[in-house]
Amino acid sequence: MGIAWGLFGRDIAVDLGTANTLVYVRRKGIVLNEPSVVAINLHNDRIVAVGKAAKRMIGRTPPHIATIRPLKDGVIADLDAAERMLRHFIRKAHRSRFLSRPRIVVAVPSGTTGIEQRAVKEAAYEAGARRVHIVEEAMAAAIGSGLRVSEATGSMVVDIGGGTTEVAIVSLGGTVVAKSIRVGGDELDEAIITFVKKEHALLLGEHTAERIKITLGAVQDERMADAPKGRHRTGLPVEPVADEEAAEEPPEQTVPAARGWNPFRRADQPSQAPQGEAAAEPEVTTMTIRGRDLVTGLPKTAEINRAEISEAIEGQVQTIIDAVQSTLDQCPAELAGDLLDNGIVLTGGGALLRGLAHRLGKATGMPIHLVERPLYSVALGAGQCVERFDALREVFLPESRR
Repeated sequence: MGIAWGLFGRDIAVDLGTANTLVYVRRKGIVLNEPSVVAINLHNDRIVAVGKAAKRMIGRTPPHIATIRPLKDGVIADLDAAERMLRHFIRKAHRSRFLSRPRIVVAVPSGTTGIEQRAVKEAAYEAGARRVHIVEEAMAAAIGSGLRVSEATGSMVVDIGGGTTEVAIVSLGGTVVAKSIRVGGDELDEAIITFVKKEHALLLGEHTAERIKITLGAVQDERMADAPKGRHRTGLPVEPVADEEAAEEPPEQTVPAARGWNPFRRADQPSQAPQGEAAAEPEVTTMTIRGRDLVTGLPKTAEINRAEISEAIEGQVQTIIDAVQSTLDQCPAELAGDLLDNGIVLTGGGALLRGLAHRLGKATGMPIHLVERPLYSVALGAGQCVERFDALREVFLPESRR
């Protein structure tokens, strides 16, 4: 029977993120990367758009169309919308649906409760899964970052996503110490909106705040002159997870499964990343922003600079650093030496924030390693769970967990 299922369908891994959902199909790689947004017509309860098309509608819809983010802070907030969104993404990624009910591995934040995990499973079953397995995002990020999680050595990963930041120390296929805080990219956007509202009396939309974060986002006490350009350095031994080039933004092409291409490099190695990725971090330090004047109610423009954005997001950055230090405080003595040797792996979209690696290294006194494609780490790790299902079965959360 297992052979029959293998003929008619392929297992799937899903990084069900607050900001974006990525779908990995066994033996193919990441085939879908779209925003976790659904637009619904309230008159007839029909879906108008999902993913990229729905995100473009945020803030631009008439009253009868609602744009919904089914996930908040890394967990499902609207189960019905999440089921419909997940069903749409799985059907889009898994086109050969004749007699196909794939196994699905879903990555969830470390701090999710049993009720929240059941909501995720229910959404996946409603989307057509025959069996659903749950893996913690931190563990998936560690696997996707090339860490050898099954060995008797300690490794630490910090995954800064859209809704949560996952900090974990892993060893022997399990999580030794983990901390999940509901601070991520969305919180940074909100901090920027609040700062601009207070300092410039200007009301910004979500898209504008996100664009500001990407263009000017940086942490205080950074050393931009010394920082390498682009995504960079890792000195870790890794397991290859991809073999072709792909853009960091939601791809039109598949991000392939593991067949020998190594997306990581040491600091003394030339980058294997696509040339287009080097332009992902603009060198501008100021930009013109547009919004609504809170005094007059009229459209207004203003100039904002990198120092202001650093000030705006300082509180969230410090919260992330505090979470890392708190996790290190709970590290068993035997693993502490391993962490000094291996350092901390920084991944997720927040890893792209300028100066964060330097700030984190200064706060912890440990080497910080950045993966070259941090937005894909969780999806690639969950994908490895379906590629090597039997070998990595130990990393799944038990069915009875509450």
